[in-house]
Amino acid sequence: MTRHYDLAIIGGGINGAGIARDAAGRGVRVALIERGDLAQGTSSASTKLIHGGLRYLEHYEFALVRESLMERERLWAIAPHIIWPLRFVLPHLPGVRPRWLVRMGLFLYDHIGGRKRLPAARSLNLRRDPAGAPLKPEFVHAFEYSDCWVDDARLVVLNARDAADRAADILTRHDVTGLARCDQGWSITMRRGDGSSARVTAAAVVNAAGPAVAELLDTQHVPHRTAARLVRGSHIVVARKYDHDRAYFCQNRDGRIFFAIPYERDFTLIGTTDADHHGPIEGAAASAEEIAYLCDGASQYFADPVTPDDIVWSYAGIRPLIDDGSGRPEAATRGYRFEVDRGADGGAPILSIFGGKITTYRHLAESAVAELAADLPALAGPGWTGAAALPGGTCGIDGVAATKADLAARYPWAKPDEVERWFHSYGTAADQWLAGAPSRAALGRDFGHGLSEAEVCYLINREWARTADDILWRRSKLGLHFDAAQVAALADFVAERTGPGQ
Repeated sequence: MTRHYDLAIIGGGINGAGIARDAAGRGVRVALIERGDLAQGTSSASTKLIHGGLRYLEHYEFALVRESLMERERLWAIAPHIIWPLRFVLPHLPGVRPRWLVRMGLFLYDHIGGRKRLPAARSLNLRRDPAGAPLKPEFVHAFEYSDCWVDDARLVVLNARDAADRAADILTRHDVTGLARCDQGWSITMRRGDGSSARVTAAAVVNAAGPAVAELLDTQHVPHRTAARLVRGSHIVVARKYDHDRAYFCQNRDGRIFFAIPYERDFTLIGTTDADHHGPIEGAAASAEEIAYLCDGASQYFADPVTPDDIVWSYAGIRPLIDDGSGRPEAATRGYRFEVDRGADGGAPILSIFGGKITTYRHLAESAVAELAADLPALAGPGWTGAAALPGGTCGIDGVAATKADLAARYPWAKPDEVERWFHSYGTAADQWLAGAPSRAALGRDFGHGLSEAEVCYLINREWARTADDILWRRSKLGLHFDAAQVAALADFVAERTGPGQ
């Protein structure tokens, strides 16, 4: 029997997962359909920031910056285990942007978005502040301001987990092969990971396919007015460049910017680039030119230069921006646009999402749900996701320290860095797999670097992990530490637990 849903969402990135959570919480029957793993594409390849976008101010995107800044502390409050404050040091580079202009931009940044808990911007003397130590001596003046860090892939997974807890079906490894209007609204045919076919129907569809948004519409012969501009953002990861916990916002002489951010305790994340992408979406990677650009930029600022030989990992994500005619890719808007098609006869709707950024995903989801409320009356009503904690976030901002301390006290055999990782992955939900374990041995097989059999089984059973990569690069970043033999052992175990073709 074909399963019928009120709403089918195609795309398991941050926008799709956010819409699934919002809609499921209003009581409608939801299916989230993803052809690979959750967050397998763009949503795990960001710069890992919840931010207003300071640089968007000079492109006059004041509404987008305000929306993003209003979301910043709201998201921090509902997910304080995977989102936390980060101070950014902006060294002044003479000849690029005058100091008065940067100061004015930071004043606006502090005041247009309802900042409440994050500290305000201030000036720094890099000859006296520790932030100046790793930089070249010619950098004397700097500014410091606030934004937030996020574990982007876990943000997606936790939205999907909350949607599933509210009765949504999360269909990963389901590739949409056909989409057509029918008596029930839409008929959606899919190919599963094992090669078998499946079909569902839905009263309405959301196309949240990210970089494939236009491709899905074109292959299924659904008209659209908006064009997508695919822009690649690449990042490199190197051994930790400095000892403090602040990030750097650096300006290049060509007017573009990059960040250098503390990453996974032992590393520094450097990015991003903006390059028009014309190749396949799957398997996007940083080009040699982008790597050289990031190394050169970092070497302009840090006393200890960065070379391609220093890179321990690199990644790239394809941003599906709105093609607004901007000349340079970095000037293209980071806003979003909805298109709703009901066919020539005013039939079942398909809402397609062009653009967007991770910071605005929750508000985007709320707006998409409101857009479909005329077709699905159950979606009407006030928003709820801005105040409801994501799974593991029930401790709240003020309970973070106490929750960490409680975890450490109840599992005294754990190393401090393990407790830190558990909290920043699972928050108050860590006990769902730790289950009061009296010793490390009680968690079963140890795959290395603190990853236990109990945790792996939890990720398979509750978080849709089906491969070693799902676990090592999206549910965690332990792939930075695992060697080839450890990866192979984990892959064999996961395959045994999930079966072939998943």
